[in-house]
Amino acid sequence: MSLFDRLFPTGDQSPPPDRETPVAHGARHFVTGRPLDPPFPAGMEQALFGLGCFWGAERKFWQAGDGVHVTAVGYAGGETRNPTYKDVCTGRSGHAEVVLVVFDPAVMPFERLLKLFWESHDPTQGMRQGNDVGTQYRSVIFAFTDSQLKVAKASREAYQAALAARGLGEITTQIAPAPPFYYAEEGHQQYLAKNPDGYCGLGGTGVACPVGVGA
Repeated sequence: MSLFDRLFPTGDQSPPPDRETPVAHGARHFVTGRPLDPPFPAGMEQALFGLGCFWGAERKFWQAGDGVHVTAVGYAGGETRNPTYKDVCTGRSGHAEVVLVVFDPAVMPFERLLKLFWESHDPTQGMRQGNDVGTQYRSVIFAFTDSQLKVAKASREAYQAALAARGLGEITTQIAPAPPFYYAEEGHQQYLAKNPDGYCGLGGTGVACPVGVGA
């Protein structure tokens, strides 16, 4: 069976039904103790990154250093309103597993987050990341401002050139304005801090991203 057939099987592929209320996701970040929900402090920006299983992806961002105010995992880019993890794993909700990153651009420039994003996974793999196969593991950047969108697209071009110079393939990353974000269940938030020996399937290409080096 081809990868396409495994990802998009025949039969009922309608999205799971909407839910009226969000799933319970907890109030505070397990590591920093900061609130997971807005309103966030003045001057903060937000961005959504999808780079495979969100357990390991979130850890990359909360460990990025000063300027990252808070992180949370959730779902974006699909059709079902207030989906559950089970909904997303069917592949029928259309969502990607993403990390919400709330950051202070004066301390943590967006370009530096982009560098971390590109170098922390293989953006050429399409609907998978390593052994994690499915539409929810696709590579995405969802921007909250026109400036973020422009910078993200420029970073994709720069990283594509770096990959091509090493003989690697085409980037499949979707870059688009941010759709609605739905928090994942509390057990998924900061999962690898709660479960230090838990699974993390992320792996980069080994190619440095030229974006954000001087930021």
